[in-house]
Amino acid sequence: MDLRTRAARVSVFSNLFLVLGKLGIGYWMHSVSVMSEAIHSGLDLAAAAIAYFSVREASKPADAEHRYGHGKIENIAGTIEALLIFMAALWIINDALKSLVKGGHSVSEPLTGAAVMAGAGIINYLVSSYLFRVARETESIALEADAWHLRTDVYTSFGVMAGLAALYITGFHWLDPVVALIVAAMIIKAAYGLMKEALLPLTDVSLPDEEEKIIKEIIARHADEYVEFHKLRTRRAGRERQVDLHLVVPRYRHIDYVHDLCEHIGDEIKAVLPYTEVLIHAEPCTKPADCPVCASCPEKEKSVPRRID
Repeated sequence: MDLRTRAARVSVFSNLFLVLGKLGIGYWMHSVSVMSEAIHSGLDLAAAAIAYFSVREASKPADAEHRYGHGKIENIAGTIEALLIFMAALWIINDALKSLVKGGHSVSEPLTGAAVMAGAGIINYLVSSYLFRVARETESIALEADAWHLRTDVYTSFGVMAGLAALYITGFHWLDPVVALIVAAMIIKAAYGLMKEALLPLTDVSLPDEEEKIIKEIIARHADEYVEFHKLRTRRAGRERQVDLHLVVPRYRHIDYVHDLCEHIGDEIKAVLPYTEVLIHAEPCTKPADCPVCASCPEKEKSVPRRID
């Protein structure tokens, strides 16, 4: 089983366990903040299921219908996950405001609820750390989004725990819906970041500046073997990167030499940036015949350039 798929499955089962636990405790306690956490975890469960499906499909090789592979499925999944989080936040805000208008309500056994939230926070921290590690190793956007969902759950769980503990100490019942509103604000912030990260690659935005700098540096290492390069284009689909460029070579270079040069540059890029497809279009130098690069080509006397009209 693919490492990404295994990690996504762990997330599904852990979220299912937490949703059932939080719903049961929240209903028993009549706590808006605990129920809001259950709703949040419920959407995390849906997001985990989407992540599981997306990484499984994205790992499939290119086929006749998807010539560039299935990588963008992860971006679509991340966008859907972000929308689910926004929905959760709106739901929580609605319930919390209704409760706050009424001046709050009685919450039974707040310390029990606080203990449950602490346990949920620890579980989510461990699972999210595992997902972050796998996401970094496999460069999976869907898993990273799922990991951020769970890490947000860690913060909100401890926030609810603190609110319930404060309610127990002070007896102020309005603290419960106030904490729920704070939870919602944190969720919205996380959803915005996830939406931005998942959605941009769908518009074929270029790779980050630091990655393009690495690509240019690798090409520059072979500057004495070509004349120039231009039309460098990059994009990302899920964890897959696509890089293409035009490489101008001395007009007398043999096709075998040029092919090997392009292959070598591509292999060096892939070694530094995994999951990268590199396409290099080689073209002959069109500068005057006295071009110093072409004139110094050792194969000048061995071949005569031909033009196909």
